[in-house]
Amino acid sequence: MNILGIRVEPKKTNFVVLGKVNGQFEVINSEVIKVPSALDFPEKLKYIRNCVLDILREYSIFYAGIRVAEANTQNLDITRLHIEGVVQEAFSSSNVGGYFTGRKTSIAARLNLKPKQLDAVFKGQRDFNGIVNWNILSRKNSREAALVAMVAVA
Repeated sequence: MNILGIRVEPKKTNFVVLGKVNGQFEVINSEVIKVPSALDFPEKLKYIRNCVLDILREYSIFYAGIRVAEANTQNLDITRLHIEGVVQEAFSSSNVGGYFTGRKTSIAARLNLKPKQLDAVFKGQRDFNGIVNWNILSRKNSREAALVAMVAVA
């Protein structure tokens, strides 16, 4: 079974595809969707939606998750919110069996961690043994995408 995790930034979108076999999670792919800057804003959203739908089909994704912006952040980026909405719409209009939308506290709760412990995992300051080849995720946003994919199954 394959699971997709997504972490959006204003100018790029990180995604990680995990495979789950016999209770073990393993990274199958970790990439970044970069949107061409020549596109106008609605075309950028369409581009991201089409990329997400292609990923869902290509990897036969059964579950998906997206790590969304914290509600109390002081520098909330509207572009990120728009992209997160488009990704959620792509999930809901696809064939995935279920999807999860989560903030840090809900991800931490599903992993039985405290938010500060989860933050240390995100930043690479704390090891995480729940994914076999965790060490290949060198960027914070890739680690966030992988963990949101993992908890999407729970």
